[in-house]
Amino acid sequence: MQTLKHYFYLTSAVLSGTCLVAMTVLILAQITARTFGIIIPSSEDFAGWLLSATIFFGLAYTFNTGNHIRVTILLTRLGGKTRRLVEFINLSAGTLISGYLAYYTAYTVYESYIYDDVTDTYLAMPLWIVQSPMALGSLFLLIAIVDSYVSAIQGEKPGFIAHEDALSAE
Repeated sequence: MQTLKHYFYLTSAVLSGTCLVAMTVLILAQITARTFGIIIPSSEDFAGWLLSATIFFGLAYTFNTGNHIRVTILLTRLGGKTRRLVEFINLSAGTLISGYLAYYTAYTVYESYIYDDVTDTYLAMPLWIVQSPMALGSLFLLIAIVDSYVSAIQGEKPGFIAHEDALSAE
């Protein structure tokens, strides 16, 4: 099971990295093309969509590895049971918020598909294609938070806490 989770989070990171590389290549191609008087249509739009995909695909991996920004000033001063309770409350809130985000981004993609919405850019694309990485990344984040939530319920340390403990030991 741990191997499956590892590959799930790694896939999320690889998708994020791939979008980042694609965005970089696209921007470099646009810069190079402009020196020759050529314009790549909607390159700025694609770069923005790839940036959004990079961010949302990276959320699950970043959360699981503890590389996200967390304010731990209060948590470091709390003792064992109190800290676990606060972490449990935080994970409960995170589950609700990310569940809401995942549901409504998926619903937005569904509506865009049903109504055949297209982008209002030079190259009209189906909007659901552009919105799908956000919905998928939100779902990945929900899975990561639920995974940590279940670990906390079972008395185990979630991945992000284990990472924080390793950093504080250094």
